[in-house]
Amino acid sequence: MEVDFATRLGRYIETDAGGERVRAFVPPPLPPSPPLQVASMLGRLSDADRALGRLDGITSLLPDKALFLYMYVRKEAVLSSQIEGTQSTLSDLLLFETEAETGTPIDDIREVSNYVDAMMYGIERMKELPIFTTPYPRNA
Repeated sequence: MEVDFATRLGRYIETDAGGERVRAFVPPPLPPSPPLQVASMLGRLSDADRALGRLDGITSLLPDKALFLYMYVRKEAVLSSQIEGTQSTLSDLLLFETEAETGTPIDDIREVSNYVDAMMYGIERMKELPIFTTPYPRNA
């Protein structure tokens, strides 16, 4: 069966808005035609569900969840910054945060440190947002 991606993905229409001509994207109606083939994704969904279950189980063993979050955010900051070309490592960041000397250029470490600050600000900000924060219902 051949799929017409132009209509399956939606279309643009031209309309007037605020006195100027603009294009608006209009998605196709749901469900898609032909229907999505999800059977091939069930194995991955099952793997992801098991991984989340393992993570949920491990959190009950953690003596301090804040410490886990502390290290996870820093590791993510280092990895994300390395994608952008920084030369900082997790050790460099931890030394920088304790005001010890490192062999890495200070600009790279400061960039990673700024990333950590932004992540921590986002995590704190999430507490103020109307987000479902309680554990998911287990009997649903």
